Amino acid sequence: MKLLISNDDGVFAAGIQALANTLAAAGHDITVVCPDRERSATGHGLTLHDPIRAEQVDTLFAESITAWACSGTPSDCVKLALGALLKAPPDLVLSGINHGPNLGTDVLYSGTVSAAMEGVIEGIPSIAFSLASFSAQEFQPAANIARSLIASLDPESLPKTTLLNINIPAVDEAATKGMLLTRQGVRRYIDLFEKRVDPRGKTYYWLAGEVVEDIDDVTEHAFCGALSDELSHFETDVQAIRHNYITVTPLHYNMTSAAGLHSLKHSPWLVG
Repeated sequence: MKLLISNDDGVFAAGIQALANTLAAAGHDITVVCPDRERSATGHGLTLHDPIRAEQVDTLFAESITAWACSGTPSDCVKLALGALLKAPPDLVLSGINHGPNLGTDVLYSGTVSAAMEGVIEGIPSIAFSLASFSAQEFQPAANIARSLIASLDPESLPKTTLLNINIPAVDEAATKGMLLTRQGVRRYIDLFEKRVDPRGKTYYWLAGEVVEDIDDVTEHAFCGALSDELSHFETDVQAIRHNYITVTPLHYNMTSAAGLHSLKHSPWLVG
C-alpha cells in the first residue's frame, strides 16, 4: 500500500522512524512528512500567517522512504503532503508512533490524532498510533503491531469520516491481551501553573499538570451525559489500557452532542 506517515514528536523521534522503517521493510510505499521539531499538544492548529517550509531528509529513514521535514504543525504536514508533495493520494494516512498515550480527552489536544484527522477530513482512511508510556523507549513492539494490523486491514472497510485511535501498552508483545474496541473515556488533569522568574526579572508561567485517570461513572456522566445503550457496552480506552489491551477507538470530527440535542430540543427559547 501507499502510506503517508506523520507525527507530532518531530522527524528525529524514534517512534516515527520505527513505524516507517518497519512498514517499508514489509513492502509498503512510504512517504514521511512530519514536523522538523517536536509539536506535541498543538491540536489541529494550522499555520496561516507564516510560510511553511519543507526540506527533504536524506538520512534517518530507510533508503526506500521519501521523507520531508516541515516547519508547520502536524495538520500542516498532512495538508501539505496531500496538496503539494505527493503525486497521488495515499491509501492510508498514519500518525505516530507517539511517545505517550492519547487516551480519552487527550485527543482534543493531540497533534498525533489531529494529523490523522486531517487525513480523514481529506477523505483518506487514517490511523493514529500511540505508545502509552512517556518513559518507555522501545517502539519496535508497537511498530510490529501496526505492521500486522495494516497487513490485515482493508482501508475501504473503515467507516467514512472515521479514524482509528490506537493506543498500545508499553509491554512485551506477548503480554498484550489483544485488540479491544473501546469508546473514548475521560482523562482529566489537575492543572498546576508554576510561577517563575527569568534571568531578566520577568515573570512567566510553566504548565505542569498532573493527570487524573481514575474517572468513575458518576464523574464521566457529569462530563458526557447519559450514554446510549450501544456505547455503554464498550469499555473506555482509559480503562482498557490499564489491563494491557491495545485499545482501538473510532473517532470522527462531528462533535455534535446527541445528549445535548435531546435535552435542549424542547427549550422555550428555540424557534419551532
